[in-house]
Amino acid sequence: MMRTRPLKVALLGCGVVGSEVARIMTTHADDLTARIGAPVELAGVAVRRPDRVREGIDPALVTTDATALVKRGDIDVVVEVIGGIEPARTLITTAFEHGASVVSANKALLAQDGAALHAAADEHGKDLYYEAAVAGAIPLIRPLRESLAGDKINRVMGIVNGTTNFILDKMDSTGAGYQEALDEATALGYAEADPTADVEGFDAAAKAAILAGIAFHTRVRLDDVYREGMTEVTAADFASAKEMGCTIKLLAICERAADGASVTARVHPAMIPLSHPMASVRGAYNAVFVESDAAGQLMFYGPGAGGSPTASAVLGDLVAVCRNRIGGATGPGESAYAALPVSPMGDVVTRYHISLDVADKPGVLAQVATVFAEHGVSIDTVRQSGKDGEASLVVVTHRASDAALTGTVEALRKLDTVRGVASIMRVEGE
Repeated sequence: MMRTRPLKVALLGCGVVGSEVARIMTTHADDLTARIGAPVELAGVAVRRPDRVREGIDPALVTTDATALVKRGDIDVVVEVIGGIEPARTLITTAFEHGASVVSANKALLAQDGAALHAAADEHGKDLYYEAAVAGAIPLIRPLRESLAGDKINRVMGIVNGTTNFILDKMDSTGAGYQEALDEATALGYAEADPTADVEGFDAAAKAAILAGIAFHTRVRLDDVYREGMTEVTAADFASAKEMGCTIKLLAICERAADGASVTARVHPAMIPLSHPMASVRGAYNAVFVESDAAGQLMFYGPGAGGSPTASAVLGDLVAVCRNRIGGATGPGESAYAALPVSPMGDVVTRYHISLDVADKPGVLAQVATVFAEHGVSIDTVRQSGKDGEASLVVVTHRASDAALTGTVEALRKLDTVRGVASIMRVEGE
């Protein structure tokens, strides 16, 4: 039986995503009503600049007082798309206190204070959903915490930032330098005027924290995630990658230790073989590769940002939360029962690609190989080229810990025959 009293929704933020959420709520109102079992009514829209024209939104709904909106008491669901830590955190907890469930796209806040927000939601018997916080339109959080709830997830590796993937893809396909590719991304609207959060890996690190927490049933905060940006990636790195049959992606990697006793979460550029499915992810698209005991390998792919894709994920959460509201239930909350320790980056084991500038004379390769051996790092392949007294030495290792590799590089820098370390790149996906 259809419920006639509408469910009231408060929208916090009406920018690119918020305006698209409002548009879909209006244009798809009949479909949403049928899917939920009750009408959904946009009851208020909190903005910073009320004088701006917002097509399709009744000006009477617009307010600058977000706190008063979430305190109304008749609001069923608050949709938060303003981003940042404050005032979003206070507005979300206030919404719970006044009887509303929350749908959020706020990756930074969830990565920093997800545990506290889940606790507040549980305390008041309300939902906290955030599918849009990780991979735009790609359904990922719900499959991880519901569809794969009976499985054991061992690894999640993903391209979770469209801006960085566009830049790296452009460098790969055209031979452009980093700055040239960034300028094109900015001109096309893929990069912000200040791209720091994207290119330095902050955005991807927040998403990695959320993914690791869900995948491993462990609280993982943003501070637990190792982060390395992509601004130092060069055209020469791509040339080396191509010689290995690889490309370069900025990856978010969350993995369970081989003994199952700890987890790691990290974001950094890495070479991946062209044979890996994620190597073919082009432009501003995202992809996440999940490995589990029973299901095996799964890949989720699609647009990871933008108004319409992100709004799609928000509306999916809104439908789920509204259905729960009607049924008098709540969906899955935080699952942190495993409480596994998060290991430091030094414990991470992977392969490495190291480019060295060395003197072109006999015995150099033997000296370099000795340093690797002394630090317990096994060499897979070596490639040397040079002339006029200078040479380039490219070493690809077998799997080694980050700590061992760091010690190796420090020792290499002390050799008189090593002029410098041109680049160090991890090799993943093998």
